[in-house]
Amino acid sequence: MASRASLNKVLLIGNLTRDPELRYTPSGAAVCSFSVATNRVYTASDGTKREEAEFIRIVAWNKLAELCSQLLTKGRKVYVEGRLQTRTWETPDGVSKQTTEVVIDDMRILDSRRNFEEGGTTASIEETNVPKVPETSAEVKPAKPTKPQKTSMTSQKSQSKEKNASDQSASGDSKVDLDDLPF
Repeated sequence: MASRASLNKVLLIGNLTRDPELRYTPSGAAVCSFSVATNRVYTASDGTKREEAEFIRIVAWNKLAELCSQLLTKGRKVYVEGRLQTRTWETPDGVSKQTTEVVIDDMRILDSRRNFEEGGTTASIEETNVPKVPETSAEVKPAKPTKPQKTSMTSQKSQSKEKNASDQSASGDSKVDLDDLPF
């Protein structure tokens, strides 16, 4: 008995070759397209190392399209996940055209914005995810609540963390609480 199962899944990591282009369909759906370059290094039969690049057209729809348009720029390193799709159309002068593209349903930015803007290509976790700890207690500004808050176990824990962070920076100890990191 033949299996009916099939799989159309594409996972890519590469750099954008151009800025994303955002358009809208007549029905109002957002469509964003861009290209990603992936590199492959291999050893040729003569023993020399060679590198080849593959350029893949990527398409995102709806909310993901708008996010790609806002967050991505030429050169950024991204991970995309989606499916292969082949489209066929006819040009105004009657020529039949065909293209294969990756329609994505997930996108992750792999480089830090700060490192990207500085012109770097790699970043360590220390550079990208750890917030700057103030050097002196004069730089520490406690948050002012805008309205009275009910005291709960959760707010007591966060107040305790803020107090500990303030005490540590005042004493010159610059430890970062892992619960406060953005990941």
